[in-house]
Amino acid sequence: MAGKRERRYLRKLEKEEAARKEALKQERLDIKYMKEALKQAGKAAELKEVPIGCVIVHEGRVIARGYNRRNSDRSVLAHAEISAIKKAAKKLGDWRLEECTLYVTLEPCQMCAGAIVQARIPRVVYACKNPKAGCAGSVLNILQMKEFNHRCELSSGILEEECSSLLSSFFSKLRI
Repeated sequence: MAGKRERRYLRKLEKEEAARKEALKQERLDIKYMKEALKQAGKAAELKEVPIGCVIVHEGRVIARGYNRRNSDRSVLAHAEISAIKKAAKKLGDWRLEECTLYVTLEPCQMCAGAIVQARIPRVVYACKNPKAGCAGSVLNILQMKEFNHRCELSSGILEEECSSLLSSFFSKLRI
């Protein structure tokens, strides 16, 4: 009897260890790809745009990049996520991005969250919260509304300090 309990307990420990290893592996990948999104945010900052960057990953490769260009393009639609979604759809030849992960430096707004749901992106990783317009939990959570036909897995806080610092620095320079 004790041997059976011990084996069950050992199997449970092995499963927990495997889950921890998988989580650590995923965290390393999330950091790697968020660094790529941060590079895109830097491009926006160079244009004196709000520094928000985005990358979309498919099968372990970045397939699309985008950064905020609202002022440069004079378009409310020129958000980092929208740009990246358009490029990813073109690259894959399909509007459905069902096997992709989207990484963005700031929590998506309502427009971008809606586009993410429509594109069927299963996983979204963002760095910092957007308390004024965030629609992945701060103001609303469009990405996980049970009323919609698609919901996303969410991860947040990856490279939060770096992304938040970039945004704070940008806005402090505007106030001078």
